Amino acid sequence: MRTILGSLAAVLALGLVLAVPGGAAAAPDRARTDYANPVSAGSADTFADPAVLRGKDGWWYAYGTTDPLREGEGTRHLIPMSRSADLVTWEYVGDAFTEDTRPAWADRERGAALWAPDVRYVDGEYRMYVVVTETTLTAEPNDNAIGVATAPTPTGPWTPTAAPVVGPRHGSGGEGDFLWTFDPSHVVGPDGTEHLFYGSYYGGIWVTELSDDGTAAVGAPVQVAVDNKYEGAYVVQRDGWWYLFASSANCCAGPTTGYSVHVGRSRDLTGPYVDREGVPLNQSRAGGTPVLAPNGNRWVGTGHNAVVTDLGGQDWIVYHAIDRGDPYLDGTDGINERPMLLDRLDWIDGWPTARASEGRERGPVTGGATGFDPGVPRGWTTSGRWATDDEADAGRHLVSRGAASLTRPVPGRDVRVEADLRVDPDGTSAAGLTTGTRGATATVDPVARELVLEWGAGAAVAPLPADLDLTAWHSLSLTVQDGVATAELTHARLGDPLAVATLDAPRRSGAGGRAGAVASGPGVRVDNLSALPATRRVTELVRPVRPGTLDATLSDELDGSALGPGWIRVRDPQVSVADGVLRWPTEAGDLVGTGNDAGLLLRDVPETDWVAETRLTIDLGTDTVRNFQQGGLIAYVDDDRWARLSHVAIWNTRQTEFGTEQPYAGRLAFGGTIVGPPSETTWLRLAHRTDAAGEHEVRASTSTDGRTWVAGGVWTFPAGSDLRVGLVSHGGVGATAQFEYLRVYR
Repeated sequence: MRTILGSLAAVLALGLVLAVPGGAAAAPDRARTDYANPVSAGSADTFADPAVLRGKDGWWYAYGTTDPLREGEGTRHLIPMSRSADLVTWEYVGDAFTEDTRPAWADRERGAALWAPDVRYVDGEYRMYVVVTETTLTAEPNDNAIGVATAPTPTGPWTPTAAPVVGPRHGSGGEGDFLWTFDPSHVVGPDGTEHLFYGSYYGGIWVTELSDDGTAAVGAPVQVAVDNKYEGAYVVQRDGWWYLFASSANCCAGPTTGYSVHVGRSRDLTGPYVDREGVPLNQSRAGGTPVLAPNGNRWVGTGHNAVVTDLGGQDWIVYHAIDRGDPYLDGTDGINERPMLLDRLDWIDGWPTARASEGRERGPVTGGATGFDPGVPRGWTTSGRWATDDEADAGRHLVSRGAASLTRPVPGRDVRVEADLRVDPDGTSAAGLTTGTRGATATVDPVARELVLEWGAGAAVAPLPADLDLTAWHSLSLTVQDGVATAELTHARLGDPLAVATLDAPRRSGAGGRAGAVASGPGVRVDNLSALPATRRVTELVRPVRPGTLDATLSDELDGSALGPGWIRVRDPQVSVADGVLRWPTEAGDLVGTGNDAGLLLRDVPETDWVAETRLTIDLGTDTVRNFQQGGLIAYVDDDRWARLSHVAIWNTRQTEFGTEQPYAGRLAFGGTIVGPPSETTWLRLAHRTDAAGEHEVRASTSTDGRTWVAGGVWTFPAGSDLRVGLVSHGGVGATAQFEYLRVYR
């Protein structure tokens, strides 16, 4: 490690205030834009599968899947692109492709579409990984694959490669049976090796290593999530863990879409990934901790996410959702209208959590970035000599002509500084960030090829990947928060760091100071510099609804030889009660659709808020196909309006599905959202409340031990609905549901 702190401290001490018109220096700009979802409303009615990154020109860019953008438009856009200065107000800036500029191997005769883009900046170029739904690589239909295109700027021009990154993969069936090679997500590991996550329900989620240029899969792929449960992978690293976000359930069921985001984590990029309770995502009873689900407001189908970090260090989850009052782009069927939404993403006890929003919220911190056009803005102090230069992508930026610094005062102990940095070819000068003369300094040393973090007498060093090109732009951040300094170097601020270094505060660390960029010599280039107070972390979850007082008159402990009083039998279910258990063989019937031939056991509930709970054991086994045997709880109005929480066999998986059916546009709509993983014995809970508009909201929770609960999504019932709660056991013969009680709490 070269000792560079002393020389940089000398540079900082010699700082001279740059003359600016208007007198007093400006305070740091932490401007937030209050906003209401959907954030894409100004540029698009639908903007599904969003990907977001910050370009080297300082703008935020979003990319969506192929669809018409507006109601009544009727013309599809092949990967629409939008840009924003604040992450909440977006303008449409064109399409990445035309019908003629799709990859050469996209099958035009079969109308190949481009889905689910993932856009990255690596080694001086932008890359877009994208699904091609039909290809010329086989003579069969449905032969989907993943391609990549490169561009010099965030808006193109995009040049597809001549071959796919991951080609079509045959399933076990006949012609046209291909695994779903969907939803790419590119990640760079700490050693600089590139990887691509991909896959969907048919085939599961996989990760493969990529070639050095990121254009081809190499080596053997590794499955990281079970088939028939997850798609839409998005992966970030945080505090030494890799987090795999993935979406579950049907993406596109109109007003009953239960699409939701779950997460697992692993110390290794390639897994195994497990949820908060330690349950693997790649097994029949697959784990997955809910992050984002319908919560009773207007938005359902909250899924296919990306993660973006604002300038205060706060993470935000970007996703699409469906307005249950306006679920289709045109009319009452066809394309689901899925605009882009944004919500705060907090990390609590090592796990991410989000809250879908209704009404106006405080937006991301995006003010205060410095792009140097026309020059150094007011409020900044320079030392040494800086010059300006221009590039086609980054635009105007600064380049050092010797040892130099550019800083501004930032109040408080918690500070976040970041910038895009690069060094000239054959340059030996260190490029970095500082929080002040008594604060922390992080530098990228191109000679030692290290990320060096220094604070007082302490130092931490992280090696850089051997083939990292420091003449290309990279993003460096330095955060001092809660007495810990963290430096992180990335390609493009997307959660896959190339190097991370941390240090605890020395005993006499200073509060506040001048924060900004530093260069130990000439040839350091700086752009998109910000120095702001770090956003205060949220450290506690909102308390979940817990059972109140047991209402014994509405409950049944099932400890006799027959059902207790108060049960309402629908379609004469064949049950028995003995030894403290109600046994109910799964019936061949179901409640979905117009058949309505499944039995029900129902009980009344209080007119106020209530919680219903049961303990269920059902012999569904694992791995084998037993569609759709299930047992569980139900909140019931009638045969066409209900919400059912059950342990259910879905192909080779076993899941806890919270499904709902409701009338819509002269037909019945059904959809489900997934809660926590089941076990042979699973506790199920429904919590009811009446909201301010009079709607009945019912939230599902599950547990595998009766103590630790996983909270899932919410389904709603119209104001004035007369609800009951009960038990179900149906979906196909072959299993027996055993219920130990049904308890109703006020």
